[in-house]
Amino acid sequence: MSALLVAEQLHKTYGTTTALTGADLAVHAGEIVSVMGPSGSGKSTLLHCAAGLTAPDGGLVTYAGQDLFALGDVKRSAVRRREFGFVFQFGQLVPELTALQNVALPLRLDGVARRVAERRAAGLMDRLGLAEKAPARPGELSGGQQQRVAVARALVTGPKVIFADEPTGALDSVTGEQVMDLLTDAARATGAAVVLVTHDARVAAYADRGVVVRDGRSSSRAGVR
Repeated sequence: MSALLVAEQLHKTYGTTTALTGADLAVHAGEIVSVMGPSGSGKSTLLHCAAGLTAPDGGLVTYAGQDLFALGDVKRSAVRRREFGFVFQFGQLVPELTALQNVALPLRLDGVARRVAERRAAGLMDRLGLAEKAPARPGELSGGQQQRVAVARALVTGPKVIFADEPTGALDSVTGEQVMDLLTDAARATGAAVVLVTHDARVAAYADRGVVVRDGRSSSRAGVR
């Protein structure tokens, strides 16, 4: 079966710093793939290129058989809004919005009416055990609660791929496990693939298989689950 998302021979340089030198990544529908490597190895750059957030200097990224960077900015942004979900290390919630409004935000940005978007967001928050946090603003939530809201936001559009960049990096180990359980259980329930960047072997253990990035190059490793 062909992969849903494929990054081939990606190269990326920032000024005099080389981030990627021929890195590869392939993700099939419904699987969880970890991307590990030391700090500065290029693993986050690989995720950002694969997600269409950063254009590589060379190489090819295809999603559902389409060249992601040949789509143009408008169509690529639409793919990110509708097909991709994102969870970052510090949640990156909008501080002025309530938790409910943050979860509904991807739908609102895609033109969904406020009532419809918030009703869908409320239903998801309820399923994820977050209903009581709906009216709270990010500053009123713990770090773990913020990440759980970020997971809900990533899932609200029904994405095909979730990109998680160090999603437990700012959390203690117990809270990190809770967030990872929530993320992986929800992804498996919806059939979403997950690309999981982490430096933590305990987090990588949630993946079906892994990729290791060193000096801008990638290599595969066997899964542990």
